[in-house]
Amino acid sequence: MLVTVVILLMVALFILNVPIYISMLCASILYFSINDANMLIMVQKMLSGVQRTSLLAIPFFIMAGVCMNYTGITRRMMIFAEKLTGHLPGGLGQVNIVLSTLMGGLSGSCVADAAMQSKILYPEMIKRNYGEGFSAAVTAASALITPIIPPGLSLITFSLVANVSVGRMFVAGIIPGAIMCVTQMLIVHFVSKKRGYKPFLEKRATVREIAASGKTAILALLMPVIIIAGIRSGIFTAAETGAICVLYAVLIGAIAYKEFHWEHLLMALKETAVLSLSVLLIFSAAQGFAWMIANERVAASMSQFVLGIVSEPWQFMMIIVFLLIIIGMFMEGGAITIMLVPLLVPIIEALGIDMIYFGIIYVVAIVFGTITPPVGTVMYTVCNITGVKSRQFMKDVIPFYLGFAVDFLIFIFMPDMIVWLPNLIYGVA
Repeated sequence: MLVTVVILLMVALFILNVPIYISMLCASILYFSINDANMLIMVQKMLSGVQRTSLLAIPFFIMAGVCMNYTGITRRMMIFAEKLTGHLPGGLGQVNIVLSTLMGGLSGSCVADAAMQSKILYPEMIKRNYGEGFSAAVTAASALITPIIPPGLSLITFSLVANVSVGRMFVAGIIPGAIMCVTQMLIVHFVSKKRGYKPFLEKRATVREIAASGKTAILALLMPVIIIAGIRSGIFTAAETGAICVLYAVLIGAIAYKEFHWEHLLMALKETAVLSLSVLLIFSAAQGFAWMIANERVAASMSQFVLGIVSEPWQFMMIIVFLLIIIGMFMEGGAITIMLVPLLVPIIEALGIDMIYFGIIYVVAIVFGTITPPVGTVMYTVCNITGVKSRQFMKDVIPFYLGFAVDFLIFIFMPDMIVWLPNLIYGVA
């Protein structure tokens, strides 16, 4: 009964738009007060929760992505994407999707990617008579590919909370990210054919033109390779790889492209501090809440209940995807991960589900909530920057919802497709 009251308080604070970490902190304080537990336990848990060296990966990869935004890489990536797909129906829409996929290895954040492309590609799409709602929907939906491509921050958060290999999660995201890219490109193709959206380029770019544009972007495209190779070889930990990526981004911008200056570094440090603090505050506040969950044996009770109603892994995956999408409509993905994953791990282990396979589907499900009302962060980011009404956005994003449904079915019923690459590189776990 006490746990129910505490959770209801937290949900009520969420609905009132109280910051996530404050909501969890208030709920934890209520539990400790009513349960007459030593408040020092909560303080100790909160402090220990952010003292793990593995958490350094988060601010380092955030800073690497921020630095990339000041180096001219985005422009070079866009030119490369234009040469690859600009000749297809709905050319700029296709460029939008491919650019998000390429930038996934650099920014790692769907909100950052959506904001960037709302400023860069959306105005160009409007100039070429693409519909406002369609342009906004493509920009938002394509941004959801970003967290699946290494070094997506959602992959890092899941790895840390579930205690699985960051390297395996990074590698496992490559094929699903590519499938999401292809699915969205097909949707843009058919919608553009129906509405008469013209290609961006009059004819297909030659191999020489593609190679020339790829040459200018090659240094940025090597970033995911450095990340995976560094972690797989054991030369770097995940946190150390993040630091190497920051150094690499700065050197690219300052020496190779000559577009990164000292004032950019100060701006990047400021942005990184703000973004990292928001993530780490959630991590810290969640520790007291997690102690309550463990103390009340909520995970064990949930395991018994779920195992009593499902007998096959695919049944559990279908249920959990549906629930995550619903929860993702109201909560931020990082908070969902910190609170739910420890509860789900015993069930996943009991059903014999591969944790990496579950992790990829889990991340796709929680980021899907960012383009759905009422709290969809990516949806509102795009709508606020572009000025598109939410009603128009919802109308034009429906085909992409159907595309995500297809992706989920592929991922759930083809687990080998997700785990094949990490097993090939790292060996079978």
